[in-house]
Amino acid sequence: MSPRKKRHAKAGKSKKKPLLWTLAIILLLIIGGAIYYFAEIYNQMDNLHKTGEDSPFAALPSPSADVIQPPKWEGTEPVNILLMGVDARGVKKGEVPRSDTMLVASLDPVKKKFYVFSILRDTYVPIPEHGKERINTAITHGPNTAMQTVSDLLGIPIQYYVYTDFQGFIKLVDAVGGIDYDVEKDMVYKTKADGPEYDIDLKKGFQHLDGSMALQYVRFRHDATSDFTRTERQRGFLKAVADKVISTTSIIKLPNILSQVTPFIDTNLDVNDMWKLATVGYDSSMGGSVQIPPMDLLTEEKTSGGSAVIGISSEDELKQFVQDTLTGPEPSPSPSASPGSSPSASAGSK
Repeated sequence: MSPRKKRHAKAGKSKKKPLLWTLAIILLLIIGGAIYYFAEIYNQMDNLHKTGEDSPFAALPSPSADVIQPPKWEGTEPVNILLMGVDARGVKKGEVPRSDTMLVASLDPVKKKFYVFSILRDTYVPIPEHGKERINTAITHGPNTAMQTVSDLLGIPIQYYVYTDFQGFIKLVDAVGGIDYDVEKDMVYKTKADGPEYDIDLKKGFQHLDGSMALQYVRFRHDATSDFTRTERQRGFLKAVADKVISTTSIIKLPNILSQVTPFIDTNLDVNDMWKLATVGYDSSMGGSVQIPPMDLLTEEKTSGGSAVIGISSEDELKQFVQDTLTGPEPSPSPSASPGSSPSASAGSK
């Protein structure tokens, strides 16, 4: 090879080296960023399960052997998660407030469908070892008791629970950047007992709801249909939140979202189960969203103290209703707009 060709070959190699080094550095930065991203997510998810004094149930006595432990989810069969939102205002340290909202999310990894059951909080049911009472009191005896109570009512195993309060809900909505939603009517409720920070004052129409406004929307029940349409609104709004969380923008912000809500959430899900649920849930679509008990199975009962509560005309028919919801054909879209439906969030109604 001539000296000239040797010089050109050497120059070509020298040009390639900076390019290769640049690509290597970029690749290392990407890998490092990905490791940091997933490490942050892992750490935040791991902190969702509270233990010891950090647990909201630390002051409760240990559950007795008669309270059945939740079954293990293997990842291939349907999984059912009890979601509980509580109003912790005015609650003393160590006390567990009644659940203001109770929903069960059922995910079928084979059908890739999820179903939501919202439970009326005044439903009168047997609570293991504590007699018959409103179902929203079950959590005051601990999450295992609450899961077993709901499992007995619906006739399906409840593997997991997620527990949060008003502040956790506000933080979640704010962390995802709020929700564009159609408020179906004017909602106004004010009382001196709650304080001005929990007044409800929303106007009808499509609008952007931040965390505080969203809480007003899902709490409102001061009309003729009370808790019945409130649970419907809650189901729809939660679907809109879920859609926002799994959007591309929110996935990028996931570590920050988790850091905002982690202090206000407790769950028995471990990180491995969360990853499995996230993998299945990301590719799943809504299969059904219903109220428990359904209207045709409602009765009115009286507690031992004489207070009116919601009874169930047939426990067997209720369990069959749940099975029919989980296995039946998907409901046809309603020609009329449901509460909360909007161009960006066509949610059932929550």
